[in-house]
This record gives sequence, structure tokens and C-alpha cells, in this order.
Amino acid sequence: MINHKVKVYPSKIKLDKKKQLAWKIAEIASDNSKLNKHSIEMVINRIIDNASVAIASLNRKPVISSREMAKSHPRKNGATIFGISSKIKFDAEWAAWTNGTAVRELDFHDTFLAADYSHPGDNIPPLISVAQQNKKSGLDLLRGIITAYEVQVNLVKGICLHKHKVDHIAHLGPSVAAGLGSMLKLNTETVYQAVQQALHTTISTRQSRKGEISSWKAYAPAHAGKLAIEAVDRAMRGEGAPSPIYEGEDSVIARILDGKKAIYKVPLPKKGETKKAILETYTKEYSAEYQSQALIDLAKKLKMKIPNLNNIKKIDIFTSHHTHYVIGTGANDPQKMDPNASRETLDHSIMYIFAVALEDGDWHHVKSYTKSRAKRKSTIRLWRSIKTFEDKRWTKKYHDPNPKNKSFGAKVVVTLKTGKKIIQELDRADAHPYGARPFKRENYINKFLILTEGIIGSKESDRFLKTVQNLRHLKSGQLHKLNIEVRKSKIKQNSKKGIF
Repeated sequence: MINHKVKVYPSKIKLDKKKQLAWKIAEIASDNSKLNKHSIEMVINRIIDNASVAIASLNRKPVISSREMAKSHPRKNGATIFGISSKIKFDAEWAAWTNGTAVRELDFHDTFLAADYSHPGDNIPPLISVAQQNKKSGLDLLRGIITAYEVQVNLVKGICLHKHKVDHIAHLGPSVAAGLGSMLKLNTETVYQAVQQALHTTISTRQSRKGEISSWKAYAPAHAGKLAIEAVDRAMRGEGAPSPIYEGEDSVIARILDGKKAIYKVPLPKKGETKKAILETYTKEYSAEYQSQALIDLAKKLKMKIPNLNNIKKIDIFTSHHTHYVIGTGANDPQKMDPNASRETLDHSIMYIFAVALEDGDWHHVKSYTKSRAKRKSTIRLWRSIKTFEDKRWTKKYHDPNPKNKSFGAKVVVTLKTGKKIIQELDRADAHPYGARPFKRENYINKFLILTEGIIGSKESDRFLKTVQNLRHLKSGQLHKLNIEVRKSKIKQNSKKGIF
């Protein structure tokens, strides 16, 4: 790996494009390096993971709306849409739009946290859609996804967006563009232009994850994927982009991020180096913000130590800067304590999540978020007794560059009405690669079976799982087999009409 130094240059200094971050990213996309066998297996795991959460969300309102929009854009030799017959195809960018929304809706797929946040699995829907439309092989798709993860993970390591309230999809646009470049075997110049276009068009604010969090939280990464596809299309036709998009005088860094004196270091693989960043990422066992995963495990453990929760006076959670200020009381966000808040908001309230997990001794992607569950009096009492605090020790752990030491946990101090304190801490979720029981292929398959139960039959389930595990051997024109069909009677529609 090489740390690429990124800073702003005045316009009078014409920065050689080969020294620009977008070019370095493009070189990664076009280097045709050997595929790592462990990375290949992890891609398969994440496609299974994506399919699990996408099928489980098929009849949720944002997904229904996105699907209705996509259905207005049929294409004879296009891409497939989850739930719909594979014989019916659609424009790749619109298939990516609805499939990406389905993947993101439950906030239940993979994650990578460093200087910024990310859900690298968001790269998968646009890459599969374009691969299907362009009749690429399984190996082509693998190459593209591995590149996309490599780019996104390393951007997340090097450049913080949330400090400036910029949504993390600004790293997703470039990673999708780079992944598409690898998959389509585009030259460096074309990918360079596409990466810059993709970044330029995917800058948006984090209000999508603040206050009354709406369905846009699910739409945002799908939109970024769609925009990246369009950026690649334009670049392939010879169109250029705002340049240098990272280093320019009026660039993203200069005007939106740390400013003209900023210096970032983005780690990138050497030319020909195998791409293994996907192996540093991790999926969710529970359908909640990743920084709550360890705390759900912790709540389940504490429940066994506190038979009567009515004896609790207060709960203090000592954790990282990110957890405290984004999903904790440090966010100063009253909606995070509101029983009438949206599912999307509750998903970003560690106080609510911890209270429910402590009461139930478990977590469920539907039952834990129902209106009646959020309004339970005992839950509200427990919920409002919880406060979070930043502990520098946990912030340091969060930012540790060594994946084996990096952690997203907390110390919980439960004070009983008697004055007795029960203290317990957990570094990372049990399902984390370095946790107590890391997710393996069988765990991904089990998650798939649980989330798709009652939606698809065993025959379709077995077919999909067999197909995806044979991904590297799928030939050109066979990637439509990665779709999952659902009986038409089980697919809901939105009665409200839009423009399309």
C-alpha cells in the first residue's frame, strides 16, 4: 500500500493529472491485478447478504415506490429487478436504483468505519445491473466488486466527510465508477473522468440522517449508484469532468471539506497489488446502525445479570466520539428519544436500541421497530434513563489503523435504585471478523434463509444460493441468474402515481 498525499493546488499550478487522486483511483481500476481468492469468497458472502435484506424489504414503502419508478423503464436486454421475473428486463441505471434501495432500506447489510462511515455493499447493485445489461461474466463482476470495495474502503480511511456534514455517498459515487471501470475493462483516462463526474454529482448533506430521518436514507446510496452509472456512460462517450475534482482551487476539498490548507493521506494499493480491502469490512447480525451491534450483544448479556429491569435507576454508555455524537445523546437530537419517531430515526438512536435489546434480550428487523414496541411504557422509561458519553479511550480504539485492534464497542454502567453499579464492556460485536463468533458462509446463508422465509420458496432459495456460490464460473449472459423471483401475488404496488 502507498499513502497518496492529497491537497489543494491553486489554478495557476496545473496539477499533472497523473498526480491526482482521481487518476490514482482510475489506475487501480484499470490495473487488472490478480484476484485474491479470499476476496472472491467474501464477495459471494456479500451478494448473499445483499439479497437477504433486499428480499426482506420488497414490500416496504420506499422500495415499492422505487420499483414502480424503475418499471417505467423497460429494456429488452437490460437488467433484472429483485422480485420480478428475470425474463423482464429494465434499464441498468433504474434496476440499480430500485435494487439499491431494497438493499439499503433495512440498514442491515455490511459496513466499514474509519475516518468516515460506509456501507460498501451499496456498490453491488449498480455493478450487477450493468454487468447483466452488458452480458459480463461472473469473473468480470467479481473484479468490479473487488475494485469498488478497495476504492471505497481506502477513501473512507483517508477522507472524513461527516465532519463537514457531507453524506458518505460522496465516497460511493467514485467507488462505483471505479468498479464499473474494472468490470468493463475501461482505460485509465475514461475511468478518471468517470470518477470525477461521479464525485461531483454525489455531494449531499447529512441532513438525510438527522432530525426526521426519511426514506431518503434508503434512496441516497441507490441514487449515487445510478449517478455513477450515468457518469461512466458519459465518460465512455468521450465526455470530461470537473478537474481536478479533489485538488482544485474550487474543488470538493477546497470548498466543502477541510479547505485550501487541508492535507489528506489516502492509502491505495501499488500497481498490480492484489485487492483485499473487502476483507476488512464486516456485516450486521442485527438490523441497526453498525455502532449499535456490539451494544446489542452487550444488552443481551446484561439482561441475564438484571432479572428485574424496574430496579434500574440510570444507564450510562461510555463510547467513541462517533457513537456519542451520531447516534447517542451527543447528537442533541430530540427525535432520538421520541416514541413517535420514524423507523429510520429509531435505527439511529442507540438509546432506543439498547433499551429494546435489554428488555427483549434479542433484536428483530421488524418487531423491534413497530409503533407499539416504541410506545411501550416500560421501554420509554428505560430509554429515557440512558445517556451516552464520549470516552477518548473508545475513540482511540475506533480509529486504530490495525483492523485487529479497531473496535466499535462501549462500556456500560447500569446504576440500580439501590446504588449498586453493574459494569460491563465489549470491544466489538460478536459477529465481527475479530469478535467472539465471526460471520462465516453458513451465517450468511442462515441470515438469507431467515429474512426470505415466507417470501420465496425453498426451490428458488436453493437455486439462488447454488448459483451465487458458483459465481466465478458464470459465463457471459448468465448473470440474470443472480436475480430472485417472487410470486406476483406477494409483490405490493403503490397506488399513488408519479411522473414516470
